[in-house]
Amino acid sequence: MPVRPFKILGIQQIAIGGLNKQKLRTLWVDMLGLEATGNFVSERENVDEDICAMGSGPFKVEVDLMQPVDPEKKPVVHATPLNHVGLWVDDLPRAVEWLTAQGVRFAPGGIRKGAAGYDITFLHPKGNEEFPVSAEGVLIELVQAPPEVIGAFSRLNVH
Repeated sequence: MPVRPFKILGIQQIAIGGLNKQKLRTLWVDMLGLEATGNFVSERENVDEDICAMGSGPFKVEVDLMQPVDPEKKPVVHATPLNHVGLWVDDLPRAVEWLTAQGVRFAPGGIRKGAAGYDITFLHPKGNEEFPVSAEGVLIELVQAPPEVIGAFSRLNVH
């Protein structure tokens, strides 16, 4: 296998879906004490999410509490309660190029701005004949890490 031209630095986010995000807020914000930091609504992505945070600085992990805008439409952000895991990556375009060449299937949409303002893309949860490598049912979001996150992880010498 060729040398990987990028590094996965750490967890950027976890996204949890349900039909009623208020129930999710009761646990994550009221009971566990996460800080609600924003809201993101997208008709196109069929999501109304509250963005919460645990930790701080470059090691902060975002926890997105999501409900569908319309439960009858796709994508169904609530159908898998642990909707997806977001991973910081130091070079998103190179990661996409290299992973695609290795047979990893990406979800439609390409690299785009995500809810938190970072460039993102999704690895498809299922492989196909052309791109057989997947996370076997888990949706993974790759998130371009900003310079301060890349620097903080490099100072830890985390690989």
